[in-house]
Amino acid sequence: MTLLLAMTYPLTGPIEIFFLVLLIILVCPILFRRIGIPQLVGLIIAGIVIGPYGFNFLARDASFEIFGQVGILYIMFMAAVEINMFHLQKNLGRGVLFGVITFAIPTVFGIFGSRFAFGASWSTCTLISTMYAAHTLISYPIVSRFGLQNTKPAVIAVCSTIVAVLLALLVLAGVVDAADSGGFRFIRFVNLLWLMIAYAVGMGILLHYLTKYFFRKISDQVNQFIFVLAMVFLSSLLARLIGLEAILGAFFAGLVLNRFIPERSGLMGRLKFVGDAIFIPYFLIGVGMLINVNVIFKSWNVGWVALNMVVVAMAAKWISAYGASKIFGFNRSGRMLMFGLTSGKAAATIAAALIGFQHGLLSEDMLNGAVLMILVSCVVSSISTQSAAKRLRIELTEEEFKKEAETLPGEYARQLVAVANPVTAENLMKLALLLRHRNNQNPVTALFVRNSDDTRRVQAGRNSLAIAVAAAQALDIEVKDIERYDINVVAGLTNEAKQNHATDIMIGLHRRSNIVDSFFGSMTEQLLNATNKMIFISRCFTPVDTLARLIVLVPDKAEYETGFQTWVERVSNLASQLAAKVVFLSYDTTASFIRNIIISEGYAIRHEYRSMNSWDDFILHSSDINEDDIFIIIGARKGAVSHSSELDGLPAYLQKNHSNDNLILIYPQQFGG
Repeated sequence: MTLLLAMTYPLTGPIEIFFLVLLIILVCPILFRRIGIPQLVGLIIAGIVIGPYGFNFLARDASFEIFGQVGILYIMFMAAVEINMFHLQKNLGRGVLFGVITFAIPTVFGIFGSRFAFGASWSTCTLISTMYAAHTLISYPIVSRFGLQNTKPAVIAVCSTIVAVLLALLVLAGVVDAADSGGFRFIRFVNLLWLMIAYAVGMGILLHYLTKYFFRKISDQVNQFIFVLAMVFLSSLLARLIGLEAILGAFFAGLVLNRFIPERSGLMGRLKFVGDAIFIPYFLIGVGMLINVNVIFKSWNVGWVALNMVVVAMAAKWISAYGASKIFGFNRSGRMLMFGLTSGKAAATIAAALIGFQHGLLSEDMLNGAVLMILVSCVVSSISTQSAAKRLRIELTEEEFKKEAETLPGEYARQLVAVANPVTAENLMKLALLLRHRNNQNPVTALFVRNSDDTRRVQAGRNSLAIAVAAAQALDIEVKDIERYDINVVAGLTNEAKQNHATDIMIGLHRRSNIVDSFFGSMTEQLLNATNKMIFISRCFTPVDTLARLIVLVPDKAEYETGFQTWVERVSNLASQLAAKVVFLSYDTTASFIRNIIISEGYAIRHEYRSMNSWDDFILHSSDINEDDIFIIIGARKGAVSHSSELDGLPAYLQKNHSNDNLILIYPQQFGG
């Protein structure tokens, strides 16, 4: 205690500062959760208390400037990278419409409300309106925590954020330019528009190819994490250089990198962890440190300005959300979620207030009122979002239970992944995990089978097990690693599959050792004869995270096989996780069954069907496969309904024409599996 009293405040030592911040991040959420206040609000209040306008324990120094800026960029980046691109494309039009609505209504309210309440100039009123129109996704972490980031209200609100902020920044630029030059210059808008187009095209191409190249060359997830952060800040920096807000650059980077960061991947887990643990809390504490509550008691005018700003801004955003929800047919939960996400104000509003004050468009009372408006909007946004998210989560869960009750009960995959090669073990395990349903909590079994005591082979197998286990543990998936001695690999696989009640067996594709060796190898052929369980045989030259398209060859009458629906679901899981398009090469009758499964099970994926009437059609379509694709062939065991003589020639055809392509061969479960 004596030591604490002897310290000088604000703290200046890095150890003391970081310790106090970590203590706040640790304790505040626990304390405020008990009294029903969202932890986001708790961190902002903590910032007010410890900041220069509170007890002055901490100054808002460079660390809060840096980490705070990183935090808001992180929120925008994660909002884009977590969105399922299928949902985004499906709701893009609604998002743009809501963006226009949630910009236009607050702008009109802001201009005429400020003119009436403050008697300010039209330029000042227009600048104030941009603060009302722009919003920040400050409460997005709540949506992410409840797993609602791909619901329609959330996707539409995220899309609207970019539209509203972009329009607000354009208006702000026009107001400031008019104040500096004495008149409006249309050429400034034209120049900014061309710069935006050039930025979007150039950065889109650059980020895409840089990321694809880096991820294919570097598999270490620490390096991948650092690379992703570097790309986010590069995009943000270039956006700011052309006159846009850095948050727009971060969001754009998230959209481009979206397909390279699957939801169920170690990289996504690291991104969420670091943001939730450090960057976002730092940002929220920093926002609180900006707020001086005392100004309300120093001047009645500040209180009047702040009250007017809060009421007009919140009312305009609520009316916007209410009107849009009526247009889109959302219920109260969806409406409140849209309002909660679009009512928070931070980055763009702070920038507009400071710019307006610097150019003499805002008085000191207006600046203080804007800062207090930011505090209230953050509180309202967090409470509204949390309340709506809870109700929406309950509603969605009840719908899922109802749907499950109306359909036949199914089972999630129980996977057995056989590994022996350290080079391919990680990719094989990643692929297996991406084939799982996102709600699958069953443990995955990693298996190494040996039938000799050869030291080199045993060590390679054990290394493969360690690599596969690490890949599963990175996603917090329970994994059992088993080293089994058996008379041969096939016996070991089938016996272990029976003991673990496995539904899926995944192995790597055999590599030919000599010219007379078969494409599958004798072990694979023996395994197909030894078990009727679903078997996946994989060979990926390209890291699975970078794949863009799935080409699926489906034989005639595949819909009559026992495991037909199961393999369609597995392929759909893979496409959903990779945000990849699926192209089915199938007969028309089979295609209709596939389409019905995808739609009825609610898979949010892009799927296309190319008609096949003969084997010649397959040969024609398969020539379209490139290095970003994975070629999935649905096989059939001899004697199966969908087996034909053409499938007997498939191994030789693949060896001759697709020896360098990424492949997965799927043999569906047969009767008695």
